[in-house]
Amino acid sequence: MKTISKILALTGLITFMSCDSDDNSTENISGTNNSVIELKNHSITPAFVTKQTEFNNIEVYTILSSEDALTESPNFVYGSMADGCGLLRNNDGTFTLINNIEADYSIARITLDATFKPVKGEYILNSDATGNTAQCSGSLATPEEHGYGPVYFSGGEWGAMPTNNVFMVDPYKATSDASVAEVLPAMGQWTIENAVPLSKNAFEGKTIVMIGDDSRGDAGGQLAMYMSNTVGDLHNGNLYGMKVGDGTITDNDLITGTEYAVEFVQLNQTTYNELNTESIAKKVMAFNRVEDIDYRKGTAAANREIYFNATGHSSNSDTRTKYGRTYKLVLDENNPLTGKLTLVLNGDDLAGKAKTFHSPDNILVTENYAYIQEDPNGYVDDMVKQHDAYLYQYNLNNGELKVVLESAHRTTQAVDNGYASFDDRWGKWELTGMIDISDVIGEPDTFLLIQQAHSWKSDAFLNPDGAGTDANSNSEGSILLVVKGLAR
Repeated sequence: MKTISKILALTGLITFMSCDSDDNSTENISGTNNSVIELKNHSITPAFVTKQTEFNNIEVYTILSSEDALTESPNFVYGSMADGCGLLRNNDGTFTLINNIEADYSIARITLDATFKPVKGEYILNSDATGNTAQCSGSLATPEEHGYGPVYFSGGEWGAMPTNNVFMVDPYKATSDASVAEVLPAMGQWTIENAVPLSKNAFEGKTIVMIGDDSRGDAGGQLAMYMSNTVGDLHNGNLYGMKVGDGTITDNDLITGTEYAVEFVQLNQTTYNELNTESIAKKVMAFNRVEDIDYRKGTAAANREIYFNATGHSSNSDTRTKYGRTYKLVLDENNPLTGKLTLVLNGDDLAGKAKTFHSPDNILVTENYAYIQEDPNGYVDDMVKQHDAYLYQYNLNNGELKVVLESAHRTTQAVDNGYASFDDRWGKWELTGMIDISDVIGEPDTFLLIQQAHSWKSDAFLNPDGAGTDANSNSEGSILLVVKGLAR
């Protein structure tokens, strides 16, 4: 399939419409103009996306996929359901990508050369270390942006219980220690999608990490906060859950565009069942699967403006979103435990601007835009939901919502070459893991975006981290894209 794919990619027949190195010499360098960067296709796998007309000028490149063999580590396999990631620029001009491999319960480190070509891959946290817990979205904290680090936060979501913690990973971690994990108990055990540290400018002298609970049980998916009054303290702070109004307001009571007063109430428990029980007792808001979180870039005031998605689910649809929603939370500048919550995009309003929402999942927020990525749950009850995963651009200044591109893997060429099936139940791929890399690589308006190729399967993708057994692994492929030309 590699040879056929390469030929098709080079001839344009495939549809293209539109994260053992133990060197501690890595740092995050912003605003560097690196003239040797050459953004182009490095993978033999095509980019299966369709660009919308207004975004025809953006450039999309495939730089790594599960079927690629990297020159310095030809046995490395880019595993199943690649997800959250963070990028660092090294002192020698190369780059280090830390990348969650969700369905293999592991985290990979990928080295890219000075031109931004992936050349080496290795696993720095394996499934033995995580106890077979899925590593979903992740966030990189750096001294420049957060006042401590670099350290990578990974959300332990589904799989073995009760190991769904916030995992803390040193980007320079030796591969010989891949079976050793460090978790952050003070941040609690949730069904964790992501743990997102706020900028050091948001609240001077504090460490604040926002945590998304991707759950739909009685307690719902909650938005949690860890806070310490010491910069870089990830162990001794307090845990809080967000309560809306007097606590009797449900998700479906929220009116789009209306502000609601919120407070973060302290939670004394940290283990999974006990946290859920305490959250119910203290009237923490029950959303329907809180997914990714991000804050607006720019000024300190902007950094206190937080956006998050609830992906929704068909159960609990009487009191919580089914199709998915995006929320805006503005924390009070004098007290991070209070703020205002606004429902800004409502996928359940079939006459509203977000009527096409089909399970919004990951989110990236820049100075002026939120980029929302979908993981479709496969709803077939309304025609406006009948599309593959969208990447949306939401204008934070005027509220305009646009579709940038759509996952487009069901072409004849894709099916013929084993990437997809027209009738596969996992036919809807996921767009995920988007991060802004513009400042790190010195190329304006440049992003990474990942496709979880749910219908592309091969035994060659099994057990890539070398730990556990094939039974603890997945056979799906992953595709890493560079997107250039999107406004920030």
